[in-house]
Amino acid sequence: QVQLVESGGGLVPAGGSLRLSCAASGRTFSISSMAWFRQAPGKEREFVAGIDRSGGTTFYTDSVKGRFTISRDIAKNTVYLQANSLKPEDTDVYYCAGGGLGYISRFDYRYNYWGQGTQVTVSS
Repeated sequence: QVQLVESGGGLVPAGGSLRLSCAASGRTFSISSMAWFRQAPGKEREFVAGIDRSGGTTFYTDSVKGRFTISRDIAKNTVYLQANSLKPEDTDVYYCAGGGLGYISRFDYRYNYWGQGTQVTVSS
């Protein structure tokens, strides 16, 4: 089993920055790709960014390209999401996901493990 724990959410003004962290524990060797998703109440979960096992390949949804950066510290079993130039429309609960799928997928059902989520609120 794998446990994912997010941290780093909070309230920031528009234009501000946050760094989200996702620490993995347990059978972490079973995880290859990791990703960040976000979800607003009443809406579907949306892919934000993904990273492969080595950290050498990343993928972003168009709305965050150039503003968000996903990275991975393999030794610490931790994935980060650096979110800059935040906009009010970035307000959501952000979830960390991991899976042994061997590639980056934008589909949430491809990931086996999920964190509990961290709230990001951007004020206008």
